[in-house]
Amino acid sequence: MYFKRLRDLREDSDLKQADIAEYLGIAQTVYSRYERGFQTIPLEHLIRLADYYNVTTDYMLGRTDRRSFE
Repeated sequence: MYFKRLRDLREDSDLKQADIAEYLGIAQTVYSRYERGFQTIPLEHLIRLADYYNVTTDYMLGRTDRRSFE
């Protein structure tokens, strides 16, 4: 599954893939595969990124357009 919002959130924060990969403790190439949908993102990484960007996991997954629970 391709997660366009992963890339959008990263770019909106002026971050590089390498920055997020370092935060997650993975290689940049692995993170790139997450963004392009070539590799499934583990739940623990999805949750960490949602917390980092202060959005819900449903928003990141494209299930809603509401960024937060409020």
